[in-house]
Amino acid sequence: MSTNEFLRPNRFGIFLPPYNIAGISPNVLLKQAMDLVIHADRFGLDEAWMGEHHSGGAEVIGSPETILAALSQVTSNIRLGTGVNSLSYHNPFNLAERLMLVDQLSKGRAMMGFGPGQLVSDAYMLGVDTNRQRDMMAEAAEAIVRLIRGEVVTMETDWFTLKEARLQVLPYDRRKPFDTVVASVASPSGPRTAGRLGAGMLTMSVAGAGDSLRNAWSVAQTEAEFYGTTISRENWRLSNFMHLADSVDQARKDFEYGFAEMWDYLGQISVIPKAETTDLNEKIDAAVETGIIFLGTPDTAIEYIEGLVEETGGFGCFLMNTNDFASPAAQMRSIELMAERVVPHFRGQFNGVDDSRDWTLAKRNESGETIWKDQAVTAIELATKQYEEEVSQRVNAMG
Repeated sequence: MSTNEFLRPNRFGIFLPPYNIAGISPNVLLKQAMDLVIHADRFGLDEAWMGEHHSGGAEVIGSPETILAALSQVTSNIRLGTGVNSLSYHNPFNLAERLMLVDQLSKGRAMMGFGPGQLVSDAYMLGVDTNRQRDMMAEAAEAIVRLIRGEVVTMETDWFTLKEARLQVLPYDRRKPFDTVVASVASPSGPRTAGRLGAGMLTMSVAGAGDSLRNAWSVAQTEAEFYGTTISRENWRLSNFMHLADSVDQARKDFEYGFAEMWDYLGQISVIPKAETTDLNEKIDAAVETGIIFLGTPDTAIEYIEGLVEETGGFGCFLMNTNDFASPAAQMRSIELMAERVVPHFRGQFNGVDDSRDWTLAKRNESGETIWKDQAVTAIELATKQYEEEVSQRVNAMG
C-alpha cells in the first residue's frame, strides 16, 4: 500500500487512441468508440481522451475535437480531452479555436492534450521533419496556452506566424484555468514543455517507460522552477494499456479478439518491442512481462496502481488505455469493473459501507448468531403472539 504522503489518484478515466482491428467499417468503429465514452460517463468515470492519427488504418480518428464535440451532446459529466493533438500538423490559432468550441458545447468539460505527433508516417505525408516535431510542439503549445488565457499573441516561427492574434471565444468557465496537458512517453520533451508552460502532464504506457517515468516529474519540476511556473501532481495523469475481467483467465480469453493483430501492428509503427513469436499466449506473456500491458482483475489492478503511486511519488489521475485487444463488449465490462471495484477503493467509497457491515456482523450472541437476528425473531414471535391474543379476545367478546 502507498504511504500517506504520496498523492493517490482520485480521478479515473479511459484513453482511446483508438487501436482497431482490420475488416470493420470505419463508421462502425467510430460508433463503438463513442459508445465506450458514453458507457464510461454512465458509470461515473471522470475523463475520456481520444487521439489524433492520420495513417496506418488502425487509428481512424483524424480530428479528436470533432468526435468530442459530438460526444459533448450525448454525455453529461465526463470530461472530454484530445489525447493528444499533434501540434506540429496545425496552425495553433485554428486548433485553439476549435477546442474553445468543444469547451462551449460541453459547458466547460473540454481538455486539450499537446503532443508532437506519434506516427512517423503522418509526418511524412504532411512533409513535417520528425526531428523538428518536438520543437514545433513546444512553440505551438506556448501560443495556444497564451491564446486560451485571453492574451493577444504576436509570434513568428519558421512554420507559423501570428499577428495580434486573439480568440473570439474563450473557455466556458473563466473562473479556473483551462486544462491543458503535455504528452510524455520516453523523451524529456514532454515534461520540459509541461514545466515551462505550467501545464499538466499525460504520461503514456507508463509501466514500460522505465527511468523516464521515475524522472518525468523531476524534469517538469526543474523546468517549472526555472521558468517560474507552477505545476501540480493533481494534474499529472498516468495511462497504460489495461484490460480488466472477472478473472485472469477471462481477461486472457478476451485478448483472443484482437491482441495478436494489434500487438504486431504496434510493433511495426512504434517503439513497442516487436513480437518474436506467433503464439498468442506467448505474445501476451511477453507483453505483460515488459510492463507495457496490464491485464487482470480489479484486485490486481488496485495493487498495480498502488505500485505506480510508490514509484512516482504520486499523481492525480489514472487512465485506462482501452482498445481492440478485446472486443467492444469486453472493453465495456472492463470499464464497469474499473468503476465498480477500482475507483471506489481509491476514493474511499468503501470505507463507510465496509465499517457499517463489520459493525453490524460483529454484534453476536453466545451461539455465534448476530444479535439482530435474535431481536428480529423475538419481535416476530411477539407480534404473532399479540395477534393471536387479539383474535382470541375478539372471539370471546363475540361469544
